[in-house]
Amino acid sequence: MLVVQQLSHSFLNGTEPTRVLIGIDFRVERGEIVALLGSSGSGKSTLLNLMAGLMKPTEGSILIADRKIEKMNENELAVFRRTHIGFIFQSYELIPHLTVRENVELPLVFQGLKAKLRRERALTLLTRVGLAGKTELFPSQLSGGQQQRVSIARSLITEPAVVFADEPTGNLDTATESEIIDLLLELNVNLGITFVIVTHEHEVAKRTKRIIQLRDGRLVEPGSDPEPLAAETDVAGADAMGTVAAGHAGQNEEADSGADRRLREGEKR
Repeated sequence: MLVVQQLSHSFLNGTEPTRVLIGIDFRVERGEIVALLGSSGSGKSTLLNLMAGLMKPTEGSILIADRKIEKMNENELAVFRRTHIGFIFQSYELIPHLTVRENVELPLVFQGLKAKLRRERALTLLTRVGLAGKTELFPSQLSGGQQQRVSIARSLITEPAVVFADEPTGNLDTATESEIIDLLLELNVNLGITFVIVTHEHEVAKRTKRIIQLRDGRLVEPGSDPEPLAAETDVAGADAMGTVAAGHAGQNEEADSGADRRLREGEKR
């Protein structure tokens, strides 16, 4: 399902390479829900961006759905992400002028799916995440927890091989955080969705079935004390994940306008 093999990555600091990941090896099987746990500077943001195909690793390989994503060009990666990878973001990244249903449908617009099928699939998922009565509301009319439920439904709409959840409870209070993790666990158990939850919170990580922990760019083994590496520059990681967030918030202004038009046209048919 997801296999990371001997993955290492460096950034250039002037003319000198700065290592931020070294020798990362793990696999996530189909239907697993795992946490990628690490504090700021651990390398988790860089690892997430590498797994999402937003950066090329310095060394090693990443397989998703039996495809080596580091071998793909940008066009191939864009198509692959649309069909095989789902994303859940800390800040939801919903389009404010689209309804809840239209936000969930949006990834299918870019796949060219007919309006009726898009609608049916979106409504089914929104019912599944507890928003059956709110499908025609706008994001601003929802609470933070409800907006994250919309984001979760959108991440599943293309039936991806894996869903990466980047700090999915970071903007939520404790009670809502628990509800969102409960929902992810339920979707994992009942629908077999594969989730990788990226978090710095031990309480969130402990609720998953397995924890992959990073410290100073290395996997943490029980009882080990890895030699520290240089601290990760999270700016690059944040910028890269922001690119995907922008994509889910309409791809770009031109694509957003086109998608909006296609959604509205579909309503008239």
